[in-house]
Amino acid sequence: MTPARHCAATPLRLVIKLGSSVLTSGTRRLDRACMLNLVQQIAQLQRLGHETVVVTSGAQAAGREILGFPELDRSLPSRQMLAAVGQGRLMQIYSELFADHDIIVGQVLLTRSDLNHRTRYLNARDTLLTMIDRRIVPVVNENDTTAVEEIRVGDNDNISALVANLLEADLLVLLTDQAGMFTADPRRDQDASLIQQLERVDDSALAMAGGAGSREGTGGMATKLQAARLASNSGVNTVIAPGHEPDVLQRILQGGNVGTRIPASVDSLQSRKRWLLAEVPRGVLHIDAGAVHVLRNGGASLLPVGVTGVEREFRRGEVLQVRGPDGSDIARGLSSYDSADLRSLCGQRSSRISAILGYSYGDAVIHRNNLVLST
Repeated sequence: MTPARHCAATPLRLVIKLGSSVLTSGTRRLDRACMLNLVQQIAQLQRLGHETVVVTSGAQAAGREILGFPELDRSLPSRQMLAAVGQGRLMQIYSELFADHDIIVGQVLLTRSDLNHRTRYLNARDTLLTMIDRRIVPVVNENDTTAVEEIRVGDNDNISALVANLLEADLLVLLTDQAGMFTADPRRDQDASLIQQLERVDDSALAMAGGAGSREGTGGMATKLQAARLASNSGVNTVIAPGHEPDVLQRILQGGNVGTRIPASVDSLQSRKRWLLAEVPRGVLHIDAGAVHVLRNGGASLLPVGVTGVEREFRRGEVLQVRGPDGSDIARGLSSYDSADLRSLCGQRSSRISAILGYSYGDAVIHRNNLVLST
């Protein structure tokens, strides 16, 4: 990802994630001065012709402030109560701050189920694109108030990556209280150095990122890297940068030396394949080393001869995770057969499908047109 790719003269579509650690400046309450500064920067991007979407945390922090900072457990009902109380206040602040720049904002609350169901995915995309076309800034948050654990994403880092995927964004910016990704935790290791460009988010990078983040947030650097990996696989560049750095958004777009940049691993993806990345896999296929090689190097479909195992129950047409012999994620794709059929077809040649099942939906377990490789 070269600096020229993000020259401020070129209109871009940006998804900007504002974490709780940034919005509260490390305190127990929302920092209005910080929010004002960030809104001013986003308004300037709008004036330059860029399309901006804000993914925000902070509803629970606002709720705690309104209620006088009660002592509560970390249970889901307690967090949902805080979000219910604080969400309106959070949006009121955004509305007032953006209004000073003659910009209208719109609230968008999402859950995982909104993004992994094809029809709801397309509806969410159409709503957001309509807002963007009218120069309305969408302010996106997870719908904490009513979501149960099964349909929650759980952190706004990954919500922001899913939104970037949904909108085919040019750039995802994750603003945090850290200068970026370091070789070690800078709070514990004084020799840790900033990684200015991370070419690939792999298991070693995730291990380096460590665990949870601030008290007010739900994630840490690890969730930001997970988000960056999803964005990268969707054809979206990512920058993890310090939210309190002066003019941080303008400097990022001008190719300035700020934060950690993670380039997209693919140029672009078809809309259907972008949805596959947002979908929660319903089952797992294990494949042998030969099938891994063919998928990664040959651009081929996955055939039953390369399948060594099937996990969970699923129907034909559902999204599956494909894993190699070492357990690594290789791809996602739509299954041509249900789980019972595939257990019967493991290791078999495609020419035997009809003889084994009595029918055939084609030679491939997952056709190449319905398959997205992981990096």
